[in-house]
Amino acid sequence: MPKKRSGGGLSPTQQAAKFLGVSVLAGAVMAGIALPAAGALGLAAKGSVQGFDDIPDNLKSPSLSQRTTILDSKGGQIATVYSRDRTVIDLKDISPYMQKAIVAIEDSRFYQHGAVDLKGILRAVNQNAQNGGVSQGASTLTQQLVKNYFVEEAGDDPTKVAQATQQTIGRKIRELKYAIQLEEKLGKKKILENYLNITFFGEQAYGVEAAAQRYFSKPAKNLNLQESALLAGIVQSPSRYDPVNDEEEATKRRNTVLQRMAEVHDISQEQADTAKAAKLGLHVSKPKNGCITAAKGSSFFCKYVENVFLSDPVFGKTKEARAKVWNRGGLTIRTTLEPQSQASIQASLKDHVNKSDKVAAAATLVEPGTGKILGMGQSKPYGYGKNETEINYSVNYGMGGSNYGFPTGSTFKPFVAAAALEQGRPATQEYSSPNKMPYPSPVQTCGSKPWTNQANEQVPNESADEKGPYQLKEAMAKSVNTYFVQMISDIGLCPVMDQIGKLGVVQGNGDKLPQVPSIALGAKGISPLTMATAYAAFASRGMYCTPIAIESISQQIGEREKSLDVPKSTCSRAMSEKTADTVNSLLSGVIDSGTGQQAGLTDRANAGKTGTTDERKNAWFVGYTPNMSGAVWVGSASQRVHMVGIQIGGVYHDKVYGGQVPGPIWRDLMTGALVGKDSPSFNLVNIPDPQKDKDKDEDRGRDDGNNGRHGGNGNGGTTNGNTISGLTDGGLTDGGVVVPTPSFSIPEGWIQGNNNGGNDNGGQRN
Repeated sequence: MPKKRSGGGLSPTQQAAKFLGVSVLAGAVMAGIALPAAGALGLAAKGSVQGFDDIPDNLKSPSLSQRTTILDSKGGQIATVYSRDRTVIDLKDISPYMQKAIVAIEDSRFYQHGAVDLKGILRAVNQNAQNGGVSQGASTLTQQLVKNYFVEEAGDDPTKVAQATQQTIGRKIRELKYAIQLEEKLGKKKILENYLNITFFGEQAYGVEAAAQRYFSKPAKNLNLQESALLAGIVQSPSRYDPVNDEEEATKRRNTVLQRMAEVHDISQEQADTAKAAKLGLHVSKPKNGCITAAKGSSFFCKYVENVFLSDPVFGKTKEARAKVWNRGGLTIRTTLEPQSQASIQASLKDHVNKSDKVAAAATLVEPGTGKILGMGQSKPYGYGKNETEINYSVNYGMGGSNYGFPTGSTFKPFVAAAALEQGRPATQEYSSPNKMPYPSPVQTCGSKPWTNQANEQVPNESADEKGPYQLKEAMAKSVNTYFVQMISDIGLCPVMDQIGKLGVVQGNGDKLPQVPSIALGAKGISPLTMATAYAAFASRGMYCTPIAIESISQQIGEREKSLDVPKSTCSRAMSEKTADTVNSLLSGVIDSGTGQQAGLTDRANAGKTGTTDERKNAWFVGYTPNMSGAVWVGSASQRVHMVGIQIGGVYHDKVYGGQVPGPIWRDLMTGALVGKDSPSFNLVNIPDPQKDKDKDEDRGRDDGNNGRHGGNGNGGTTNGNTISGLTDGGLTDGGVVVPTPSFSIPEGWIQGNNNGGNDNGGQRN
């Protein structure tokens, strides 16, 4: 009986015999294509050879997973993302030293033998027998390439990886047959190229190009002799010979490769000795994988792009299919992100809000008429540490945003006005607008059952002297709550729902907004991207365009590059040009009074609306020029911070209004984003002011300097007014001229009903 070692394993003789058996089997396989197995292998080999013939002849080179590069609209790199950091390159772009080094150490007879090196097998058997173990393998580069194909196809599935690397005769037989196939199909140079592109070099680097960049911060074509030898040496055991973590062991291995290159006459002994004496010369580049590494503060936008890819059917019918394409990588994604706009967003946020503040700020810019997202950022950076977050406050939950978005306050009121104008109400529409009143009841909904105020909920205005009658222009300027709930009572909820549907306005969780009168006061959560895109429809004279983040995508597949279809913006008419022009006239000129002095632009036509919710948990400014729309939100993602007596960006605020913090952020980011861009004008319409008693008008025309009405009660949204041109101590004018117009007045308390309904938010109002 053969002797066993004391540890219970096979003796050196047994190990050598076992290795010899497998090796001779390899030889038998080579011969087995035409000859029956015989000799020492007997029937076992015969069965194996028969299995060889049964292996399908359809090995396909896998599409190697590569890094994906995400670019801004100008072609600048935002980030690289990958499941495996790899850049596939041609053999001509790989240093000749690197080609020689990998062949010398892994398969020095590569150019002399076929798929299987029988001489190499015998040499390995002899060496292993002498060493008392299996210290030297006999797989050719072609066989190793086949094994790497199987590993690549397995991806990150541990079961499939185990199957691809299991040490069985069956796997070896399959590997050998496919190696023969590759030798016939590809030829030596292509096999070497594929091997250098697929193999793992440690430190998250797959393929020689990624390895050259990782260890030496240079392309593979520029690797010198000792650098090439170091990388070639890593392949056998990337963890053991990792030069970053064990320089001494890596140096020994590099020198072994250099000596082998001298022995096979790839270099002279003098060259080898000189290279051995050189230092490793590492210039390590840390892995830069994923959106967390994105430049210009664009991590959140980068992640949004990834979520678009993984969710849009244009990239695959199922989530799994889309994920497979994304993980395979090799994509070059050109996005809509404009570097100037993105830089301006980040600069403004940094100037006005600290990442350590109790509240956060988020801002998004969109191009009217195209839906292109030009910039997206927030004050708390992307990450997982203190004062960081992976939640994108600018987008809906399904795209990585907060659970519900954020209550918008009075920034919702222009949607109500647009719906009324579309229903034929004049821009001079007047309602009694008492200082406080029950929610009107009943109010017609889109269904057969009207909404009724069953709980007798009340809606107040901001201050005691804020009572009507008001026409639309002044009501919008002062953000009069009672005016807009009366407007909804007049036209019904269905026109409002229809209008916001055309503007893509949904809650942050993707649900439709509820059909309740309090919708006018912005009590429900909406994302900044949704608001910026909806307001962009005003800027483009009524054309709403769905937001898009991707301009184009190309994918590298082997040596071929193909273009992928990408989601397109869908533009449709959301309102008439006349309605849009009227809303623009209502909201334009934000620089003239109240909070507009802090929020407006001085060098171009602009319009906007502020909003502050009840208990000052949220503050907004949404504004636009004819060629850019932007939304800014400030608040606590948890909705637990009341912005009263609070420091934001190092500035103390007794009470935060929409024009006080979001307004200046909007002003500064828009100013920077618009530098060098055209300054088109709105198509404004003349909205006459009502004739009023002069003394009464003077009293009402004064603004408290905040122009932000907080009519708070309950726990939801109250409002903050917009700023509008022509608001003076003498009332609202158009170009300084008071234009008489017929008007009517609805007496206070004109709506009758049981007044016993509530809103859907437990009394939450804006």
